[in-house]
Amino acid sequence: MVQSRFYKDKLCLNVLAKDIDNAKEIYEVTEGHVLIGLLSTHYQTVDEAVQDIGEYQKELGGAISLGLGAGDPRQWKMVAEICRTLKLDHVNQVFSAVGYTRACLQNETTLVNGLVNPVDQLGNVNVATGPLTSTGTQMEIPLTTAISFIKEMGGNSVKLFPLDGLQTREQYKRIAHICAKEDFPLEPTGGIDLQNFEEIVTIALQAGVTKVIPHVYSSIIDKDTGRTRVEDVKKLYDIIKRVVVT
Repeated sequence: MVQSRFYKDKLCLNVLAKDIDNAKEIYEVTEGHVLIGLLSTHYQTVDEAVQDIGEYQKELGGAISLGLGAGDPRQWKMVAEICRTLKLDHVNQVFSAVGYTRACLQNETTLVNGLVNPVDQLGNVNVATGPLTSTGTQMEIPLTTAISFIKEMGGNSVKLFPLDGLQTREQYKRIAHICAKEDFPLEPTGGIDLQNFEEIVTIALQAGVTKVIPHVYSSIIDKDTGRTRVEDVKKLYDIIKRVVVT
């Protein structure tokens, strides 16, 4: 079984796959420098998810990112319960459930992110992303405080969603600088495509972020087949190789 390169990568692509064959193609074209996103919303039960995701895990050396599905707070518990059985490389979670998820994993190695939303005030984020808090008003706090909370809960990175491409450019730049200062990974998500990908990852790398995990989902999925276009993944990987070297 191949071993995941995720933990050593400074810049690691996170993309979806329709099925195992699609995932294998993506893994091959990126030379293993990728996380395959599998969403809990695609499964009816935890047992079904564990069985199916386990098959991907065997084929891809663990390079799996377990997701909520568009940051859906209703999926937090299912994601956490899947983690009781599967010890994956990467897990997406709402801010308030990071600690619960780490306890379910019973390890210190899986990277668990904490979902926060960008807000107008530079340097602040909204941490009300859970099943109860997300239905009310925003809870804005400084990102430095949010990072401290994530660390205390056993989390490892900030997932910034929705980025809306570069519409939140100034907020994103400030967040990248704070993550760099705090030596904390950053995961920009939402509205990333072939046109803005290079600028988005370059902003983070030039700010000094030590690990960047851009999630590129719907923009590279063929609407007719549901498969992630391997040729688009290759274009993204070519950009990664270029910007990381420079």
